[in-house]
Amino acid sequence: MKIILHGQQAFGKAVLENLLENNKNIVAVCSAPDIENLKVDPLVELAREKGLPVYQPSSWKNPEALEKIKSFEADLCVMAYVLLMVPKAILDEPKYGTIQYHPSILPMHKGPSSINWPIYSGETKTGITIFWPDDGLDTGPVLLQKYCDIDSDDTLGSLYFNKLFPLGLEAIAESIELVEMGIAPKLYQKRNDGSYESWFGKLESKIDWSNSARSIYNQIRASNPQPGAWTSFNDVEVKIYDAAYIELTGNIGEIININNDGIVVGAGQDSILVKKVRVNKEKISANDYIKDNKIKIGDKFE
Repeated sequence: MKIILHGQQAFGKAVLENLLENNKNIVAVCSAPDIENLKVDPLVELAREKGLPVYQPSSWKNPEALEKIKSFEADLCVMAYVLLMVPKAILDEPKYGTIQYHPSILPMHKGPSSINWPIYSGETKTGITIFWPDDGLDTGPVLLQKYCDIDSDDTLGSLYFNKLFPLGLEAIAESIELVEMGIAPKLYQKRNDGSYESWFGKLESKIDWSNSARSIYNQIRASNPQPGAWTSFNDVEVKIYDAAYIELTGNIGEIININNDGIVVGAGQDSILVKKVRVNKEKISANDYIKDNKIKIGDKFE
């Protein structure tokens, strides 16, 4: 079966490596355009090393893009981390269509930040979906799903790299086999079922210390490493990364203890232990931050 791989970054590269190791016939690799003065995308770099045709259009919404896809005469397109919208005519061009990886259990958490939101909401289960994309956003029929736990200390980074990333590789390989055997399901989603959330960005990662410590802790985990939960101290933005939830009463936003592990900040009935922060470019331990800024018990984050 002739396959187009469309993706980017570490996940796209890992999918390509996996397909090549399993002797799949990759006829082309599609990815986002190169950005001047930035490193070449790892998927594109690997594809070029392997001598594979690489196509990187700035838009898929033009006749040239459709003609290019037609020229590959592919049986299947596999989408592994794609941010540009792809028209249905291009999705449908390969003989068996296109399948796509999405890091949530659809129809829940449709949208671009589908790993952040379940952590932020305090959910304990998530997973991945391989589906047949259509002209909606993550609304196409489901082919295959795999579940995993969200542990109480999971961050965006640990959940993705330790769980959703390897699950995705496994599920894509399984899905291709089902397509090849002619038994790949198409379980249709109802457009209004589930949930949709937009980007988890600067506004969503701003800490309000009047919220419960549990919700603040979830927010910090959901923002680690990107975009980074943040607060202010003396009108300077401070991003908080490694942290812990503590059952210790404290005034809202007030530093109530400083110890070898970091800074304990009150959030009403409970508190947050801040272990690692970033003020400028580099992440540093909370203890180094204390020394650099002469922080003391009784000071407050805003």
